[in-house]
Amino acid sequence: MYAVIRTGGKQYRVGPGDVVRVEKLPGEVGEEISFDDILMVGGDEGEPVVGQPNVKGAKVSGKIVAQDRAKKITVFKHKRRKGYRLKQGHRQYYTGVEIDSVDIATKKSAPKKAKADAEAAASEETD
Repeated sequence: MYAVIRTGGKQYRVGPGDVVRVEKLPGEVGEEISFDDILMVGGDEGEPVVGQPNVKGAKVSGKIVAQDRAKKITVFKHKRRKGYRLKQGHRQYYTGVEIDSVDIATKKSAPKKAKADAEAAASEETD
């Protein structure tokens, strides 16, 4: 099973066991984290479920495995024939998250359970 989540203005396709680098999130290494902004869930059971904009009842949970900074990039700006040159470096903060589970609560399963409970209660009353 997999899900498409949105965090930090970006979208990620994740599944159980995946380790993803997302924009910095609050929390310490080892803490549990959950994502509620789920755009799509798909996998083994038939058709994927696409949210409008989010999938209701879906949840992705994981564990923070890293709070770090990415490799340094060089930003170089210049304007030709003007003598303007500017060189900068930048290291972006990120959070490494290991995905533990992708859960979805289907609407169809809840009414079946309620119907079964009602039938069981009715049969007990007649006995």
